[in-house]
Amino acid sequence: MKSKSLLLVCCLFFGFQSFSQENKTLSLEEAVSIALNNSDDAKLAETTIKTATEELKVTKNNQYPEFSLSGQYQYLTSPNIDLQLAIASAEPANGETGGSVSPDINQIMLGQASISMPIFSGFKLKNAVHASLNNFEATSLEATSTKERIALQTISTYLNLYKAQQMVAAVKENLKSAHQRVKDFSAMEQNGLLARNDLLKAQLQESNINLTLQEAQKNVSILNYRLATFLKLPDNFTFKLPEETIGVTPTVERISIQRADLEALDYRQKASENSIKMAKAAYYPSIALIGGYAALDIQNALTVTNAINIGVGVSYDISKIFKAKNDVKLAQHKAEELQYNIAKAKDDVKIQVKNAKEEYQLALTQFEVYSQSQEQAEENYRIVKDKYDNGLVDTNDLLEADVEQLQSKINKTNARADISLKYYQLLQAEGHLTNKFNFKNN
Repeated sequence: MKSKSLLLVCCLFFGFQSFSQENKTLSLEEAVSIALNNSDDAKLAETTIKTATEELKVTKNNQYPEFSLSGQYQYLTSPNIDLQLAIASAEPANGETGGSVSPDINQIMLGQASISMPIFSGFKLKNAVHASLNNFEATSLEATSTKERIALQTISTYLNLYKAQQMVAAVKENLKSAHQRVKDFSAMEQNGLLARNDLLKAQLQESNINLTLQEAQKNVSILNYRLATFLKLPDNFTFKLPEETIGVTPTVERISIQRADLEALDYRQKASENSIKMAKAAYYPSIALIGGYAALDIQNALTVTNAINIGVGVSYDISKIFKAKNDVKLAQHKAEELQYNIAKAKDDVKIQVKNAKEEYQLALTQFEVYSQSQEQAEENYRIVKDKYDNGLVDTNDLLEADVEQLQSKINKTNARADISLKYYQLLQAEGHLTNKFNFKNN
């Protein structure tokens, strides 16, 4: 699926470069796929996972031995040396008595290698690794939750753009009727068959419809730009949205809530428990296996080679025994705060799911009502038009029926799109939105 998504992105990118001025049909699934690959939020989520991965590796490295090499070369300028151990000189000459002389030392060379392997540190290293691992899992799940949010944001903008485009189409159609009505009324008014006041009413309605069209076209432009920017497409790219992806009314299955953000909080809780144990590690001494090798050469005085050492190092910071008490309490309080936050988050999710289910059911009901309303408004306009043509109703009734007919079309279109939006909001509340599109963490 990931390779398919990448192929889609590449094809769209090159296609957009060549035909960025033209409308391009973009399905809802394609828009979500591009958002999960191209948006800054999606890339940021991926980067946080990479950061957490490296942090885990850094923490694990603390378990391994520390090995170091060092070397020195020092040049000395005629030092004054007072040796406690005399060094025999060469055979005395001309009967002189023997004695000792200072060696001629003008350089020192030193080489060392040391290794230290931690054996016991109050389980601090072990818990540090576990805490880092739990934080990594939490970060990965938070990235998954972020992608759910990205998908819903894309869907919301997509459906709002669809509403705006459909409104433009409906208003344009109505404006044609209004314009034709003004032409007919003008001819009637010139022939003395219609009062000028009725013509003015028709002209006023035409102007109002034209203003409504300008407002709708502005909304399309804004939403189109917003979606193109979010998907990292050219600014002048315009979307043509297929109607068959709107208003889908699948059966809502009863599935368990599987929110990645809640799972992430559980891992954060485990990490906080590891932090408590890390704070308690100060009560124990640190033990390490140590070893080394040294070589020393003091010119004309001393040479040491193969000086190998091995042993055990123990360190115990007595002051930390008293200081660690507050560190432990601090870690415990942080863990307690997180427990309450988790409980609150779980309650909030339950409420969110309940609201989403009710909103979805309401959207289905509203669509049925608005569908009936459109049929009624169209039939009402037909009847009023016949009565108007027969002089049984006035111009106000005709214009009012026309407005109701237009509004009923817009209401039905919006209700149709709201079914999809509320359905996807329910999936996001339950934690299954990206799975619905068969996107597995891309």
